[in-house]
This record gives sequence, C-alpha cells and structure tokens, in this order.
Amino acid sequence: MRILLSIALSLGLLPAGATAPTQTRDSWRWTPLSTGSGARLRGVSAVTNRVAWASGTNGTILRTDDGGATWQTLLVPGAEKLDFRDIDAVDETTAYALSIGSGELSRIYKTANAGRTWAEQFVNRDPQAFFDAMAFWDAKRGVAVSDSVDGQFVILMTADGGASWERVPAPALPPALANEGFFAASGTNVTVAAPNHVWLGTGAASEARVLRSGDGGRTWAVAKTSLDAGPSAGIFSIAFSDARNGIIVGGDYKAEIVAGNNAAITTDGGATWTAVKGLSGFRSVAAYAPGNGATIVAVGPAGTDVSNDGGRTWSPLAGPGFHAFSFARRGTVGFGVGEKGGAAKLARD
Repeated sequence: MRILLSIALSLGLLPAGATAPTQTRDSWRWTPLSTGSGARLRGVSAVTNRVAWASGTNGTILRTDDGGATWQTLLVPGAEKLDFRDIDAVDETTAYALSIGSGELSRIYKTANAGRTWAEQFVNRDPQAFFDAMAFWDAKRGVAVSDSVDGQFVILMTADGGASWERVPAPALPPALANEGFFAASGTNVTVAAPNHVWLGTGAASEARVLRSGDGGRTWAVAKTSLDAGPSAGIFSIAFSDARNGIIVGGDYKAEIVAGNNAAITTDGGATWTAVKGLSGFRSVAAYAPGNGATIVAVGPAGTDVSNDGGRTWSPLAGPGFHAFSFARRGTVGFGVGEKGGAAKLARD
C-alpha cells in the first residue's frame, strides 16, 4: 500500500557482526546472516537450503547459493531507485522481481540465468494503479495484484512466463470496498496452489477479506474475515498447506506488539475463516514448514511465533523480527530478511 512507502517498521535485529544463534522454545534456531547490504529488505524467496533470493530498496536484489554464508548483489539496469518489495524464485536460476509505486514505478523483471541479466517484462502505465505483490504456480503461470482503482480490483495473469500479462475482466471479480487493496509488506498476501487455486488477502478498508479462485483466475469469490481492519490494518499474509487448509495473519502495522484480531484459519479452501488467538503481535508473513501441514511460522517486525497444530495455538520464538520470511520449497530451512540488510536462517536442531 502507498502509505508503507513513508513509514519504516522497526526491527529488533542483532547488532552488526553478531554470530551467536538463538535457541527457540520449539527446537528451532535462528542463525544470523550477513548480507553485506544496508537496504530495507521486504522480499525473500528460498528454493533450497542453499539457494535463496532477497529484494528491497534502492533496486536491491541479493542471491545466495551457499545457505546464506555469502550473498551476491545483482544489478538490474535502470532499476537503481526502485523498491523491490517482492521476489519469487521458481528455481535456482529463474526469478521474478516486482517493484512497487504509483504508475511506472510498479514493474516486473525476470532473470533466467541466476541474475546475470534481467528482462523488464511489465511496466504499469496506469497512474492510479499501485502493484503490491505476485505469486507463481511455475515458471510460466503467475498472478500480480494492484490496489483497487475506481472500485475495481486490478489483477494480472500470465501464462507465458511473464512475456505478456492480461488483466482479469472486471465482471469476473467482486467490487472492491472503498480504499481496499493489498499491503506491499512481504509479498505474501497472494498465494497459489496446484493446479489452479489462487487466494488474495486484502487490507486498508472497512473489512479484511479473502478473494479466491479455483479455476486459474477466470472466476472469483470473496469471503469476509475477522482480522482487524482499517487504513493500516488487514491481511498481510496468506498461506495454504493444500487446497483446503490455510491461514491469514496481519493486524495493524502501526501497533506491532498488539495481539489483536490478527490471525484466522480455514479448512474449506477459504470460503469461511475462524479467528484464532495466540500471536504475540502484528505479523507480516506466515509460512507452513516444508512437508508439514501442521507447523506454521508467523514472522513480523517485532518477533516470531510458531504453531504445531495448524494455527490453532501458538508459542513465541525468541530472536529477531523480520519483514519477510520464506521456507525453502525444496528443503528444510527458512530465511528471514528485514531492516538494514538484516537476515537470518531458521532451522530445527
């Protein structure tokens, strides 16, 4: 969302140079990493335990291929002033990066050679649109979302690896509420599942809602949720372990340590949502542990919580907070990123 451009969320990161890992109550361990960057990192996408990508301010794109021990800074020509709030890697060498902002500041770039070169695939020409996040089923099929414009959601789909993007026709979508959009916080308020499921979590309006499609974006339905709503509140992240079981987290980013109505779960594919308590505060991302539909990690600027029962109950994890977090899609560890190039790796002992 536009308001996030001017407000920085503070993170309780370890001092520069700190190396001691933090033991959690759940046998998880945060291990601090040095990225060598001073950018505010808001996007991260892990492919394996060794390969992960991160993105942030000042056109920053980072990549590690040794589990976070070292990070390479990748140059996207002409993008030095852009804010890359989302990065989605579909494999070790192929990734998409999305920058945010009004009009032409919203762009999508793609690399197919581990970041050596980048192709500009999409530039937003609508001065009222403001793209926030994206997600990909695979290297060919993806979805990108903008804040609503004139009471209509703006959702783009690609089926050719980003070479072309087509807007979902307005009649296929429910009308948007006043000011309804998608927070550009962690790139995870959009998620997909095979073969054709896609879910979007909204915010900044009078209600926090979930849009869903089971046919690849041709038709859509919408569901109300109980999450706190308002100009700075709503759904910041949505995740599914399968086509039926999912979670939303968020809250009010101006109240980072307030444990309000900031989480809900579904067992029917997002048609209905049940409020759950136990998160320690505002959370900007939730992710299911690989191969485990019961274990969920929820991360925010003020800290981390973990659930081992599908989100019904939670325990806080000691350690730093982050803006974004990603479990490796083919691995066992996760990577968190945040302020001043801060990063850490999360793994079980």
